[in-house]
Amino acid sequence: MTSQATSTDRRHMDHALVLARRGLGNVWPNPAVGCVIVHDGRVVGRGWTQPGGRPHAEVMALAQAGPAADGATVYVTLEPCAHHGRTAPCANALVAAGVARVVTALTDPDPRVSGQGHEILHAAGVEVVEGVRAGPAAELQRGFLARVTIARPMVTLKLATSFDGRIATACGESRWITGPAARRHVHALRLRHDAVMVGAGTARADLPALNVRGFGRVRQPMRIVIASGPIPDLPPQDDDHGRLWVLRPPLPEALAELGRRGLTRVFCEGGGQLAAGLLREGLVDEIVGYTAGVVLGGDGRRAVGSLGLAALADAPRFRLVETRDLDGDIVHRWAARN
Repeated sequence: MTSQATSTDRRHMDHALVLARRGLGNVWPNPAVGCVIVHDGRVVGRGWTQPGGRPHAEVMALAQAGPAADGATVYVTLEPCAHHGRTAPCANALVAAGVARVVTALTDPDPRVSGQGHEILHAAGVEVVEGVRAGPAAELQRGFLARVTIARPMVTLKLATSFDGRIATACGESRWITGPAARRHVHALRLRHDAVMVGAGTARADLPALNVRGFGRVRQPMRIVIASGPIPDLPPQDDDHGRLWVLRPPLPEALAELGRRGLTRVFCEGGGQLAAGLLREGLVDEIVGYTAGVVLGGDGRRAVGSLGLAALADAPRFRLVETRDLDGDIVHRWAARN
């Protein structure tokens, strides 16, 4: 029987969630999981999913804890896995380590797990507490949850615009509408996504690098171009550029293919036609907007192409999640209203 959570449980789960974020953009097709092991009120082990998805967070934390895991409480942001893949199930590893109690945030919807990890623990006499900090955990796992439940990755649409919603002047000049702080924030978001995606028009006009810069040596995101025809040569895959995939429309099928390939989080950076297409199809889960205090006028290039709306009630709507000042520019994050 599932026991009740305490304030101490919530505090340690928050710690595990912080650790889990370190894996975002780095562990697909696996979820980014964090794990904290506590014995007699002292943290004896910490872990998070490693690059490429192995080892799992629980394995890392157990290795750090060693014998101190015996009789300990384990906090893990997702139900421990119950299936044999390249490694043995984490639920079995926890049982073998002799832990007394396991606190989880979410049940894993993957059919290979889906409650079976919890059941392994129950059957071994381990006390289990479920659903602790489930809301923040689900937000962190949106990409993994989307791939498992709706067979496509989470899509974040980025828009960097003037105050009046333009992305360039009439002649196409766009560097730079926003300042250095906003641009660094964009690279930080690229780092937390599995892939960066653009349309063919942006690929032809900008020859974009679609990589992460300014954060040292990192695992570069995949580069995705949605195109129905040829695209120009982009930089080849190397230490500074991720692998390039070119996919054809229609967009629902393209995103389903990305889900089949294991991607969980896709960061879309343009252009206007691709943004409009994603919005029309209801494929945008989150919008991150960067707004600069500059006005480009009606002859400037629009951030989003035509949506063909007949009525205001048909317009895609999002709820505000957060807003911040970035050295004079404003970043605002919006989530889809599901």
